[in-house]
Amino acid sequence: MPAPRVEESPSAPAQDSASDVVRWAAFSCVLVPVVLVGYGTSLAGAAGSALGLVAVTGVCRLLLRQSERGAARLFEEQSREPRGRHGRAGAGAHRGGRHAGGSTPED
Repeated sequence: MPAPRVEESPSAPAQDSASDVVRWAAFSCVLVPVVLVGYGTSLAGAAGSALGLVAVTGVCRLLLRQSERGAARLFEEQSREPRGRHGRAGAGAHRGGRHAGGSTPED
């Protein structure tokens, strides 16, 4: 028997995956210099690599957050009801203008 399906908002899984990516990137910012020093690279070279990874991680984090906000905004716009010309739901000529039919007097 399959497990019941739980509906979640589309931004919840995206936030989890984005924060996971940022966590792994931060972990690599620490791990890579340690490995480099372990294999004989100079401390200056390892520090330079760490700074470069931190810069790339920061930019990626900003882009992920911007993408999440854009996706949430798009989802919000799509979930709204379609509205008429003046913000009213439904269509109809209730406020003047031309009317079809026999509303004009004939001589």
